[in-house]
Amino acid sequence: MKPSPTRVTTVDESKDEKHTFLHRGMRLPFILIVSCFAAWGVLNNMTDPLVSVFSSVFSMGAFQSSLVQFAFYGAYCVLAIPAAWINSRLGYKGGVLTGLLLASAGGFLFFPASQIMTYGMFLAALFTLAAGLSILETSANPYVMAMGPQPTATRRLNFAQAFNPVGSNLGVLLAAMLILPHVNPSSAEERAALPQAELESIRSAELQAVMGPYIGVAVALVLIAIAIATVRVPRNPALMADSRDSTKGLSGSRLSRLLKNRRYSFGVVAQFFNIAAQTCIWTFTLHYVMETLGVDDAQAGYWLQASLVVFLISRFVMVGLMGRFDARKLMLLMCVLGVGLSVLAVITGNIIGAVAIVLLSACISLLFPTIYGIALEGLGKDTKYGAAGLVMAIVGGALVPLLQGRVIDISSAQVSYLVVAFCFAVVAAYGIYVLRTPSPVAASDASH
Repeated sequence: MKPSPTRVTTVDESKDEKHTFLHRGMRLPFILIVSCFAAWGVLNNMTDPLVSVFSSVFSMGAFQSSLVQFAFYGAYCVLAIPAAWINSRLGYKGGVLTGLLLASAGGFLFFPASQIMTYGMFLAALFTLAAGLSILETSANPYVMAMGPQPTATRRLNFAQAFNPVGSNLGVLLAAMLILPHVNPSSAEERAALPQAELESIRSAELQAVMGPYIGVAVALVLIAIAIATVRVPRNPALMADSRDSTKGLSGSRLSRLLKNRRYSFGVVAQFFNIAAQTCIWTFTLHYVMETLGVDDAQAGYWLQASLVVFLISRFVMVGLMGRFDARKLMLLMCVLGVGLSVLAVITGNIIGAVAIVLLSACISLLFPTIYGIALEGLGKDTKYGAAGLVMAIVGGALVPLLQGRVIDISSAQVSYLVVAFCFAVVAAYGIYVLRTPSPVAASDASH
């Protein structure tokens, strides 16, 4: 559903584009899209503790329970290219609305899942929810970049992404308050010894607690979709041209151009390992803290909350620093620090290690939008499908946690953070690469 063309606003982009943040008339649409960044932050990080929760509820190992992240981030990969096609047909606004409604449908599926009480049904609900978020994120990121002049696009995306951890903190808080306290502390052996009727009663109460927050967020997504659908979005020549250029789909020549662009293709690899690091850090914080400090699920949840607070504060700090320092150098610095903190967590295995894991959130705070903005530079008419590729890279959050979960099963949560150290090292290599290569000139700028 494209916005009504009843009122067309032309934009004069000749007036100091370097400092103009938004095109005229884009303030309200921008605020509404920023609310989407917060919303998917809630859902992303409310899902992280479910690995530990389902491990207890269904008496599973870390590898099997980490299929939660496989279903969640796997959906991101599967839906990214269809999302680009939706954007090319319906525009960014249509893509955002499609994503919001599909994600809300996934949230509502938690109700039948809590009644059926099978792990597979919860994975299906999570996959549907994440499929909607994939479309939403594939649409919202480039939409934000297109809401103002090209020179401020990366800064604008970093600002919008700064509200993602606001939602992330709320998501972890909801999990810590509404889900984790209702998880029965009984071990797998103790659960196996219970009468079947009593075990089913315990599971029902636990899964009802899981359902509630997801239903609430699903309602919020519907309300955001209604607000975005009703607001008028001014049209500007740059955004209209971008839509026309993207209607041919993912042709062989387009794919070839993207793959041969090393700045972009290496950026996809870096994004894969960035999301892998982020997901592993937050997914297995509970495991690390419970193992090394001997606390329960609820107490460990507050360590994860602290990690998200660090992420939130650091995201805004990094937005400020990017106004004074080269974003590429900041990215490299934080990745090197991330490697060091991960190794420290492996070596110590005590409260110092737990603090190191919390501080890792500062290291990842600027990575996603910075890699995203750098990798898309100069893609011109390939931007929509390039953006889809960067969202597909989120599959790193599906695959690498399985590896870390396996390491935990055969070794320990402490040793498993070597996986995170490797992820940071790969992103650091990308930082070195982009520092050594000149920034391309966007195709749209080259034509002026």
